[in-house]
Amino acid sequence: MSTIYPNLLRKVKGVSQKRERVELDDGDFIDLDWSYSAVSNSKKLTVIIHGLEGNGQRQYMLGLARHLNHNGWDSAAINLRNCSGEVNRLYRSYNAGASEDLDRIIKHILTTYTYTNISICGFSLGGNIMLKYLGEGRSLASEIKTAAAISVPCDLYDSLSEINKPKNYIYQQRFINHLKAKLYDRQIQFSDTLTTSDIRACKSLMDIDNLYTSKAHGYENAMEYYSKCSSRQFLKHIEVPSLILNAKNDSFLGDLCYPFDEAKKNPNLFLETPDYGGHVGFYLPNRVYYNELRTLNFFEQPN
Repeated sequence: MSTIYPNLLRKVKGVSQKRERVELDDGDFIDLDWSYSAVSNSKKLTVIIHGLEGNGQRQYMLGLARHLNHNGWDSAAINLRNCSGEVNRLYRSYNAGASEDLDRIIKHILTTYTYTNISICGFSLGGNIMLKYLGEGRSLASEIKTAAAISVPCDLYDSLSEINKPKNYIYQQRFINHLKAKLYDRQIQFSDTLTTSDIRACKSLMDIDNLYTSKAHGYENAMEYYSKCSSRQFLKHIEVPSLILNAKNDSFLGDLCYPFDEAKKNPNLFLETPDYGGHVGFYLPNRVYYNELRTLNFFEQPN
């Protein structure tokens, strides 16, 4: 219920979004959904990244955007490739390690706008992308001040193993059906690379990652994809103050997704594990949920 109620029954109102299409160097595109605070020419921006099969209109995305907007922050919600309602142009799509796309978006924002205080918040898969981006050793812009990862699967295979358990059967099937539907759309465009029979044969998330996700993004198979893209291995290198908020009752996360040792060793990493919250839930009996309160507090007063 910690996961299902907030994600299926919450209705966030009062967020007005404006879409911007960012053309990428490889010929593809990513759509950003902007929402603004009442502060004229705010210099504070949060870039928000959704989770698996999400988009900029998911309630958890809108809830955070609304809370930020009400407190003087603009927000830019990234719709990862193939997640904005239009099939992307290239065979590749998005994946849990697509930090290069986040890098492109950050650079676009820095060269197009005048924000001096940029924070990043990633939910679930988006949190893994963000942490990987921060810890890969690239030179980060001084405008990036803080970051928050909510319900993040720091070890992708560990999380997959947890999702495969009977308690998550409904969610697992929902993810599989959504991903296969997108693959069927992609097959029409790339029939020489992907066949309907191959898609039909996929019975699990790992099957999909072996057939498509890994191959389309340059990995040999699903296990190599999980190994190279899991953010846990990059946490020790993060230099931007970063919050990881993973609830203890998150049914999608195994033990390896709670990086206690890395947080102890890295003074820039703040791991918080409340007893409740589910997966991207964190319900509170009012308009603002706990993860939204905590994220804004961390961005404005990092510990």
